[in-house]
Amino acid sequence: MPYVNNDGVKIYYALDGAGPPLVLQHGFTSCIEDWLEQGYVAALRLQHQLILIDGRGHGASDKPHDIAAYTLEHRAADVTAVLDVLSIEKAHFWGYSMGGWIGFGMAKYRPQRLAKLVIGGSHPFARDNSAFRQWLRHGMAGGPDALIAAYETTVGRVPEAYIDRLRRADLQAWLASVEDRASIEDVLETMTMPCCLYAGDADPVFAQAKLASERISGAQFFALPGLTHLGAFMESRSVLPPVVEFLQNAG
Repeated sequence: MPYVNNDGVKIYYALDGAGPPLVLQHGFTSCIEDWLEQGYVAALRLQHQLILIDGRGHGASDKPHDIAAYTLEHRAADVTAVLDVLSIEKAHFWGYSMGGWIGFGMAKYRPQRLAKLVIGGSHPFARDNSAFRQWLRHGMAGGPDALIAAYETTVGRVPEAYIDRLRRADLQAWLASVEDRASIEDVLETMTMPCCLYAGDADPVFAQAKLASERISGAQFFALPGLTHLGAFMESRSVLPPVVEFLQNAG
């Protein structure tokens, strides 16, 4: 299994396809497998060398329990470490949710490594993550069934494979990783790479994602009518066409 060591934390990554390099960075509670299961890899592998990364605390990557291990700069450095070991100077980056926040982190801390940037369901403004911490503590106290029941009460039914991964998750690592986020909105006016942002219009972050796009010079934005935060990832058939067009034609 391919790993890169970033300052003592092992980060797992996988490669697929051929063409211009494209990093795929998943959201909170997800992993590389979600990109595969929702059809993104099959749709993109003929046009791109896909670099799928398990974020620290997730998947097959290391899972520190120290809050200090989960700064945005550390997470951006994880992506850079993978690009370095692959001798890739610059890549396209597509992140969803937490992965989109890491995309903003790349724009802030490693902009020279970005070719084009796609960010879904995310924004760079301050965020209160206390609801996530409450959910995780509920799961830690009540066990996996309580964790899953609370999750599905909020988002609806989720695939069995995803439920299996929730049962095996390191909840202490996830808890350490969801401190409240400070705003990094000052990055928006500095983002000169071609950017595409999107969100489901039933996602609570929709308005802030759209606002962020309006502050990036030349950025594209598209809405996914009727889709929630989870739905805007799961409904890949709606997401892929505008993103593929952006990757092929913008800039």
